[in-house]
Amino acid sequence: MSHFQFYQPFTGVVKHLVILNVLMFIGTYIILGPESWSAETGGYENLGRLHLAVFLPGSEHFEPFQIVTHLFMHGDIGHLFFNMISLYFFGPMVEMTWGHRRFLFYYLFCGFGSFALHTGVQFWELSAAGMDPSLWNVPMLGASGAIFGIYVAFAYLFPNQIISLLFPPVSLKAKYFVLIMAGLELFYGVRGYSTGIAHFAHLGGAAFGFLLIMIWYRGRFK
Repeated sequence: MSHFQFYQPFTGVVKHLVILNVLMFIGTYIILGPESWSAETGGYENLGRLHLAVFLPGSEHFEPFQIVTHLFMHGDIGHLFFNMISLYFFGPMVEMTWGHRRFLFYYLFCGFGSFALHTGVQFWELSAAGMDPSLWNVPMLGASGAIFGIYVAFAYLFPNQIISLLFPPVSLKAKYFVLIMAGLELFYGVRGYSTGIAHFAHLGGAAFGFLLIMIWYRGRFK
């Protein structure tokens, strides 16, 4: 049983995705600037870089291109760092196994899947609360859904690989790591904890990734 090494070759699609996300983070602040909110009107005075985040379809701020651009946007430096370091840790071994094209297709598929589940849950929750979804102007942004899909792919391809975490300081197999992460996201999402985090977007990326893997491998488990 080998241990997961936190030093991976920084090449291929993973390298380009990390560079693109970093450039998007810096570039949108320079070119579009931060958003500004009006307490008087209860709306945005200026969307700024949030033009490239994704709003619910039907919102006055929604644009179709946001379904793609939000995957390369991040709220702050911590959000960007966590997602990119996760991609760097887990992505290369998956990419080396599948090849560049399949890896990129999988990554984007998981990202779009995260948007689909998040959007569906948002519409359901708002409608159940008697609110008009078109008036909901809280955007979603980030690569987290795609990253959760990468977690699932890694756990499928290397289920017994040991992952040593820094916090909490524990070591566990990849398959258990993903199950625990998914369970926490489901618990937090259902209970409404950490409301600033799109838990169902994370679950969407994981679920769509698992579905695609089952199609590719015809339902076989390692």
